[in-house]
Parts: sequence; structure tokens; C-alpha cells
Amino acid sequence: MHAECPECVAQITLPASTLESEIVACPDCGAELEVVSLNPPTLALAPEVEEDWGE
Repeated sequence: MHAECPECVAQITLPASTLESEIVACPDCGAELEVVSLNPPTLALAPEVEEDWGE
């Protein structure tokens, strides 16, 4: 299964065991990507983890 990195347009091979919402790293640019769909395989930039400071 292949998907395209939205940051650098590299082709990324996803393992058959990949699940939706899984985070993967682009081997070319290092961007953290979220699997948003498996059919067709689609990646998006993973949301930044923000500190909530206990709010």
C-alpha cells in the first residue's frame, strides 16, 4: 500500500497492518503524518501535541 507525503510528495510504503489514525514518519522529510484513510491510502500532517497546562 502506497501513500503520498503531503509535505514533500514522496511515495511512502505503508505496511499491510497500518490502521486509520496511526502516526507514521516520512522517510524523506521526517514529517509526522496521520493515516486519515486506508481506501484510498491518504496521509495528512499529524496534529501538533499541545500542552493544556492543566486547564
